[in-house]
Amino acid sequence: MKKLILFALFLVTAGTTMTIFQSCDNGETYADMKDKEKKAIRGFLENNDFVGKINVISESEFYAQDSITDTAQNQFVLFEDDGVYMQIVRKGEGQTMVEMSKEFPDSTVSKQILCRYLEYDIEGGDTTSSNIYTPAIVDKMLCKYVHRGRTYTASFTEGYMQSTYNSTVPSGWLKPLDYIRLTRNAGRTAKVRIIVPHSSGTTNASRYVLPCYYEITYQLGR
Repeated sequence: MKKLILFALFLVTAGTTMTIFQSCDNGETYADMKDKEKKAIRGFLENNDFVGKINVISESEFYAQDSITDTAQNQFVLFEDDGVYMQIVRKGEGQTMVEMSKEFPDSTVSKQILCRYLEYDIEGGDTTSSNIYTPAIVDKMLCKYVHRGRTYTASFTEGYMQSTYNSTVPSGWLKPLDYIRLTRNAGRTAKVRIIVPHSSGTTNASRYVLPCYYEITYQLGR
């Protein structure tokens, strides 16, 4: 009996080892995938079907412009800390999460945010998820901001992103919240375009080292 158990364990171990070696032989290293990602993003900046050639500006230029990107010049600001590129199409009305939190500096501000979005796989060259064309579906996330720590946490509570990737909100989606204003007025919502590297993306993007392009509107929920 012990021999049978040991033999079974050997088969499982051997199978696992074989799978690992096959994966290494047929796949790429993490460094290779990151290089591929960088090339894909560079290519997207030069040529894409959404906004055309992108004019990248620095954070210092962005702040000198009162945290605005000039859409006429197709500006995207590059945040060096995480590699996210962002264009603010509309800043929206109302207040930013930071402004809301100043009224309660010792507590956490929690807001429901409704999002309409399009997700595009830059390497694959295909739209992978969107709720833009389904009016009855809106993605909802519960976002919390701690004023003293200047930190965001958020989770999807409803919608395609939750059902596809789980409840974790990619940090790239939270990046614009320092700069956009939130309102319940559907006609005055904030809109951004962002390029999100895998390290700030969904669980799927992180796993497969995939950069994604998003167009997202943010509306204050009830």
